[in-house]
Amino acid sequence: MNSKPKVFFDSDVVISSLISTTGASYLLLDNKDISKNISNFSLKELNIVIDRLKIPKSKFKISARKFNIIKLDNFDKIKEKFAYYVVDKGDAHILAGAVKAKCRFLISYNLKHFKLVKIKRDFDINILTPGSLLQYLRSFDIWNTY
Repeated sequence: MNSKPKVFFDSDVVISSLISTTGASYLLLDNKDISKNISNFSLKELNIVIDRLKIPKSKFKISARKFNIIKLDNFDKIKEKFAYYVVDKGDAHILAGAVKAKCRFLISYNLKHFKLVKIKRDFDINILTPGSLLQYLRSFDIWNTY
């Protein structure tokens, strides 16, 4: 692979990486060879979940520095534009962020929330679980150490 793969992370993957340092989520988010992206809407969502789960804010602040924050506007227009691609319109912002950031991958544990074939066809974005992306990346020589 010649350049860093651009990856958009769903909030559930970020939360998983904060809870456990042994899983695929943590390995992906800890890796410097991935361009990591979340949106401003995801960031807001993450702060709510972190408070609810009582994860130390300091732990998240360290992790948040690893991300490019993709600025999205007008949640209602995003829901309208991307509703065709998601099961729940509340998840539309996740796809919108991946599209705006021009990511090749969207990583989520909730694959059933997305219409995978339509998204691949219309945006050329692969939606995978953290483990599947890690397995894919390991197929390249530079990733064999992970």
